[in-house]
Amino acid sequence: MTARTLTCQVTAVEDLNPDVFRVRLEGRPEAMAHAPGQYLELELDDDTWVPFSIANAHADDGTLELHIQHWPERSNSARLRELMQHAAHLTLRLPGGDCVLDANSARPLTLIAAGTGFAQMKAIVEAALASHAERPIALWWAVRERRDFYLESLAREWAANQPAVTFHAVTEQPIEAEDESDLEAPDVKLHQGRIDEVIARDLASVAGHDVYLSGSPGMVYACVDALAPRGLDPARVFSDVFAYAPREPLVPASAAAQAESDA
Repeated sequence: MTARTLTCQVTAVEDLNPDVFRVRLEGRPEAMAHAPGQYLELELDDDTWVPFSIANAHADDGTLELHIQHWPERSNSARLRELMQHAAHLTLRLPGGDCVLDANSARPLTLIAAGTGFAQMKAIVEAALASHAERPIALWWAVRERRDFYLESLAREWAANQPAVTFHAVTEQPIEAEDESDLEAPDVKLHQGRIDEVIARDLASVAGHDVYLSGSPGMVYACVDALAPRGLDPARVFSDVFAYAPREPLVPASAAAQAESDA
């Protein structure tokens, strides 16, 4: 899709936890069209455009959803919060990004997100469930502590109501034993540690999977390195990081060779 600039209406701003808020936008349906996994850029001023993953699959209803991390100490974050609370309309440029769901693939999906990287995965999950509900989806969502799962109830709902979905909740800080019980469910798995270390320990194989990653370059490449000896196909791994912070080779040669020898 060709990127376009448009003005849309702010219809709702909602705190999801103390650090993340959700913004709902509305505009002409044809102007808001996007593929699941794409992002938009929001104009702060004439010289500043800020990218955000679009957190909903296109539904032809003219709505968009954003999940925005609020960092009070960062000037752009404070400006964004002020803008969202008081502006009736915003100027956007969209869509952007090639890390989109392959609608022609029926391969199982492994989705790995850190923090608000969940927004991109939410759009992909919604689109995948709408088009092929039987397609297996393993969602790995990594945060520092449990309160950072700002839409935990949604991820748990998918796991409870969609037989093909498994939710892997990954926290760097341990969850207290008394707080684990309400997360326990057949299709919800708890993991403690840094996401790349958890993957290396707890994820057996991604052979034959499409893998999508959303997070910082350091997080994404650490996960790629952890996945490489677990059957990762370099042609079937996707992340926006590969466009703005490319690495050559994408998969370390030693890990790729090991994966081939194990196949």
